Amino acid sequence: MVRTLYVIYLCLVAIPLFLIFTLITALTVIVGCLLGGEKIFAYYPGMIWSRLTCYLALCPVKVIGKEKIVKKQPYIFVANHQGAFDIFLIYGFLGVPIKWFMKAGIGKIPFVGVACRAAGFIFVNNSTPKSATQSVSQAEQRLRNGASIAIFPEGSRTYDGKMISFKKGAFQMALDQQLPIVPLTLNGPFDVLPIDSFKIKRHRMELIIHDPIDTFTQEHSNKNLRHMAEQTQKIIYASLWEKYQ
Repeated sequence: MVRTLYVIYLCLVAIPLFLIFTLITALTVIVGCLLGGEKIFAYYPGMIWSRLTCYLALCPVKVIGKEKIVKKQPYIFVANHQGAFDIFLIYGFLGVPIKWFMKAGIGKIPFVGVACRAAGFIFVNNSTPKSATQSVSQAEQRLRNGASIAIFPEGSRTYDGKMISFKKGAFQMALDQQLPIVPLTLNGPFDVLPIDSFKIKRHRMELIIHDPIDTFTQEHSNKNLRHMAEQTQKIIYASLWEKYQ
């Protein structure tokens, strides 16, 4: 009975409002950024939209560790990738402006893709080594301009709630730019909307912000990149709910 009422609510209220808010947010970002207000419009409309999406889905959100982030310090945020609501959880509740390192396919979504480009987000194109290198170069340019970047180093959403090995791209950028890495543990988005489903479920979500990992003293080598990736993954793993481990 409760599930039936929730589905009716989603169909009649939550999803129509989500679509309206998405269009309004995209148009606001596009216009605001084109008028020169990228610092404001690349973050705040998306942050509000993300929070509203979680509220519309009736998903309680808990955030742990916000005090570990220093304002105006650029970071590379690295998170496990449980589902579509990962973006809403991070963007809405992390509390600092970020640029997303995202799949090229998102750029094809009407209005949303244009808004992401206007906001300075980076689309990952792995079709050729040259394209992948260009994506990393764009991200490093954003970092040099003082922006923080959020990345899912698994490369894709999990199919069973558990993590797979991290790729080294995020850690390469951290070493190149001498920026701290901040591991983020996400719990709950897999239960809200997993990769192989269109059925949204009401479920609590949790964002855990870990201590930054200093890269200033790290040696620049392939061996060290792998070590940093494994170290970060272990930190994230340790705070996963038991069913995701």
